[in-house]
Amino acid sequence: MYERIKKHPPARKLYADELQGEGVVSAEEAERMAADAYQTVAVAHEELKRSIGAPPETGEHELDRTMSREPRTTVPEETLRTLNEQLLRVPDGFTVHRKLRPFLDRRRAAFEEPDGAIDWAHAEALAFASLLALGVPVRLTGQDTARGTFSQRHAVLHDSASGEAWCPLQHLRDAVAPFELHNSPLSEQACLGFEYGYSVQAADTLVLWEAQFGDFMNSAQVIIDQFLVSGLAKWGQTTRLSLLLPHGYEGSGPEHSSARLERFLQAAAEGNIRVANCTTPAQYFHLLRRQALVSKPRPLILMTPKSLLRLPAATSTLAELADGSFERVIDDPRFAEGDRDAVTKLVLCSGKVYYDIVGHEEIAGAGHIAVARVELLYPFPESELVALMDSYPNLERVVWVQEEPRNMGARAFMRRRMAKILPEHLSYDYVGRQLRAAPGEGYTAAHKREQARIVRVALDLEQERLEPDISAQRPVM
Repeated sequence: MYERIKKHPPARKLYADELQGEGVVSAEEAERMAADAYQTVAVAHEELKRSIGAPPETGEHELDRTMSREPRTTVPEETLRTLNEQLLRVPDGFTVHRKLRPFLDRRRAAFEEPDGAIDWAHAEALAFASLLALGVPVRLTGQDTARGTFSQRHAVLHDSASGEAWCPLQHLRDAVAPFELHNSPLSEQACLGFEYGYSVQAADTLVLWEAQFGDFMNSAQVIIDQFLVSGLAKWGQTTRLSLLLPHGYEGSGPEHSSARLERFLQAAAEGNIRVANCTTPAQYFHLLRRQALVSKPRPLILMTPKSLLRLPAATSTLAELADGSFERVIDDPRFAEGDRDAVTKLVLCSGKVYYDIVGHEEIAGAGHIAVARVELLYPFPESELVALMDSYPNLERVVWVQEEPRNMGARAFMRRRMAKILPEHLSYDYVGRQLRAAPGEGYTAAHKREQARIVRVALDLEQERLEPDISAQRPVM
């Protein structure tokens, strides 16, 4: 076998011979290309050996961990109105499916009514459209992305009479860049591997890959580990590739609940990635635009919602898109102008569980509790959290609340970092599911009971003996 392998022409030679046979290259050109490639590798190898021998104080190969300058993510209201109309336009004679007419009507009403509600998919479409008008190419692939797994996106409309397809984002009058949209097969590793390579080569393109459920990214774990999170440290290679991973506990079962947030946070170091869990469409809008426009590209890991896609409380206004910005931490709006002296307990959370807490029927009686959202988990928003805690003068307790089990989610990540910034006089506890081998219960009744317990404990409506998640000695583990 060794002898046969030794005598077998290498893949480069076989390919070169085939190209020569087709008249694409000559034998001399093929040899020159090979020699150039070998020379490039040799030079890189010598450079590496030289740099390793250099004094460490030169800092020549230090990773750039400085913060990026914030790009402008706002879009003028008139521009958004113009783009919205273009997104609602279909060709003459095109028959929109009767079930999708209300979908389009709601998007038009969101711009016509004084406090019109913009949902997640609508904000996403406007973010994409505004980037295309700015000259930024956008590419979105994944399983059922054209419609959206939860029938929320409908980026492609189909004539209910002829079957003709129409993608408004590909026919914008104001677009000066292309929009690519592809449904992929159920092969996460192959698709994500291709998109990573594409995003490296097309550095100025916003490339997004969406998992049908966030849990399914485990089939692409090799691509994530070997390339996405470690490429910057290994090769100085990074991208804007963005992973949209539906995440949230709605009682669907252990394979449709968790995008394994903890795995990404464990791999987050040296400024290699960005990890976020947004709670409003406006936040999603600004984060997408930021990811496309920020000067320092990094992969974005985004926990996207499921039940929030249509939750009336989880909508945004046109003004929030036109005038707002991405907020790393969002304070409790109840105390923005109110009496902050009454607050003695600060609940920190991220994602869907926020709406479970503030949507509880007895939230009005919890005047001593402020509920704040950590929207960007990594890079860790240290200064924002310090300022938040300082803004409540009589604060006694800080609690991290999550849906995920204790050994999953953001709990361990938050604990280590909060230990460094928590004032000495404050206690820090955890509220959530206890240690579990599987992410979710898989039984609706058990899920609802556990979810209700978490919310009641968070709001002090149910007493539970909590072990301090950070002791008085403040260990960093």
